[in-house]
Amino acid sequence: MIRNTFNTIIGLTLSLGLLLACGSKPNPKQEEAYNKAAQKFVADESFYPILDEELFYFNSQRLDTIGVEYMNEQDAVKRLMKLQTWLAFTTRQFTANELKSLKDRHYLPRAIPIAYDGLAVIVNNQNPDSCITVKDFARILRGEVTKWADIYPKSKLGVIDVVFDNPLSSTVRWCVDSLLSGKEFTNPNIGAVKTSAAVIDYVERHENALGIIGSNWLNDKRDTTNVTFKKNITVMGVSKMDSAKSYNSWKPYQYYLYNGNYPMIRTIYALLNDTRSGVPTAFAHHCQLPKGQLIILRSGLLPRTANINVREVIVNKE
Repeated sequence: MIRNTFNTIIGLTLSLGLLLACGSKPNPKQEEAYNKAAQKFVADESFYPILDEELFYFNSQRLDTIGVEYMNEQDAVKRLMKLQTWLAFTTRQFTANELKSLKDRHYLPRAIPIAYDGLAVIVNNQNPDSCITVKDFARILRGEVTKWADIYPKSKLGVIDVVFDNPLSSTVRWCVDSLLSGKEFTNPNIGAVKTSAAVIDYVERHENALGIIGSNWLNDKRDTTNVTFKKNITVMGVSKMDSAKSYNSWKPYQYYLYNGNYPMIRTIYALLNDTRSGVPTAFAHHCQLPKGQLIILRSGLLPRTANINVREVIVNKE
């Protein structure tokens, strides 16, 4: 009786093993589709400086590497939803409809916050006005203000020439959602180039220009303290008050992102839909682990998960 029972158990185990083996046989087309989508992640172009550095370190430590393709935020999310990639870096989480669409297809999407970025307002070095309120910036976007003299009566710069990096970028979307309550720009003097680097170049060459870019494009890499911005443009101080003064306006330094003084802050997310916890998942987690967070800290952004210690420093100018 015992032997018959033992034989029955062995028979059931073998049968179950055969069934599992048959059921887990990889589908060549699915394998090819997964591997193709896992070769690259996509990201909003405004994150190029920080993500390229993260990618360089990540790939140098591994045999199974990953590439990146930069584009505007809308196209990046579309790639993710079409399963053409498993990872996208954006400044927003999944929408309810996007989550439903992926879950209905039996995926498990996740939005992983990795850093905080400040949206910087930049002007030409010949512009004598270096502070602006959030209220006035929104008025410019709405078209209520079109000339520098409308805000600064002594200004002789004429029309405010507003320039963004891309019409479909995360920068544009943040301004529309956070400053204009979802309403589109109505100022006829708003335009867009193609990249954040092009915004800096445009502002440098046009005295009346006002540009909006992510603060990770601003840091002077020669300064390891992250308190020096690029010399070829001026970064405006931004105030939450009704009137912008030097004492109530703040620039997007890390500390002012940390303590909330800087008013135009956005979160950078890794939107992950990796079905197999492969290289895309590994890179997303790398960005939130200590080494990845240290790279973010050195870039001038505010890390999301790192422990931040603030110390007072007395500078002796003698």
